[in-house]
Amino acid sequence: MLAVVLLVTASVAHAHTKSETYIVAQILGSSVRVTFTLPVVEANRLGTPGAPPSDERIASYLAAHVGASSGRAACRRIGAVRPGAATAQFRRFQLAFQCPSAADIALHSSAFFELVPSHLTLAQIETSGGELIEQLFTKDHQTVAGEGRGGALQNAGFLQYVQLGIMHIFTGVDHMSFLLGLVLLSRRVRDLAFVITGFTLGHSATLALAVTGVIRPHAEFIDALVALTIALVGAENVAVASGRPQTVAAGVGSALLVMAILHMAGWGLLPTTLLLGAGIFSCSYLLMSSYIHDAARLRLVVTLVFGLIHGFGFASDLLEMKLPTHRLAELLVGFNLGVEIGQLAVVFALLGVVALLARARLSLPRPIVVDVGSAALVGIGTFWFISRSFI
Repeated sequence: MLAVVLLVTASVAHAHTKSETYIVAQILGSSVRVTFTLPVVEANRLGTPGAPPSDERIASYLAAHVGASSGRAACRRIGAVRPGAATAQFRRFQLAFQCPSAADIALHSSAFFELVPSHLTLAQIETSGGELIEQLFTKDHQTVAGEGRGGALQNAGFLQYVQLGIMHIFTGVDHMSFLLGLVLLSRRVRDLAFVITGFTLGHSATLALAVTGVIRPHAEFIDALVALTIALVGAENVAVASGRPQTVAAGVGSALLVMAILHMAGWGLLPTTLLLGAGIFSCSYLLMSSYIHDAARLRLVVTLVFGLIHGFGFASDLLEMKLPTHRLAELLVGFNLGVEIGQLAVVFALLGVVALLARARLSLPRPIVVDVGSAALVGIGTFWFISRSFI
């Protein structure tokens, strides 16, 4: 029964992991040019299982869901929706519109909201005056309309990026699963403070480094490594509870070694060196954490490393936005603040549930809860890691 629940939960969570697409629009008088970029995982929602959608299928979908208007009149689409060049793990399409006038131009996007209600479309718009602004399309906000003098498009503010950071946690089941693992690891409030501090320092550092261009992560590698961190947090609890850290470490290391060999034979997406490095780190982490009496300080260092990986995951979505340099600090602070609010909300909600169950005398012994929760994290993390490494 537990295996069935894990498979169903993992499949649903995999399909509902944070869903985002990106729009870059240029308004030149009464003409509007739109570039719509979508990650491969989002594009695959429009295909059938095991068969990615064709360019024609995606173009037809975007033609029906993306548009522009001037006042109350719809803008006429010029030509067909054309595929464009894109980096690995992304697909890009271009649309052009001719509006009746240059006044009160608005953009519309209903793409993917019927498939994933929590979907977000991040838009960067260049107005006729050369101003670069940012907007967010959501299920409840599918039109970016003109406001103020001359119908100028309103700039997305600091609070919208705070909201975006919060949504990254609440709609990112993988990040929420990792936070659950941190709570399970912590026997005392002090331990939880150590791991949350390490995680926060790590993702804050790499988020800033990645978005400012100091480091450019490979998004297709980061998603798989995020899943590995979830499995490792659960595996540590299993190693401690079973008293067999060598066996657990050997199992994890062997699995990663097999994946490295498969990559050398042409199977899998993750590089051989990355898999071997992950195997060495995983074995060392599991062995050290099991033999140290008070592992709280060690976990601060380890969760800092995990935070570095998750920070790249947060940044991979912002990189497609090409954020304006003069607002970079403001938007980064807003987004990171939102991430912190989201993760603290998840942690305190979990602690609140535990406290209420304990007060009502409905709580199970901690070993049972930790064992079951750790098994679930290992199962879900492994499922995500394998699927993201080979698909």
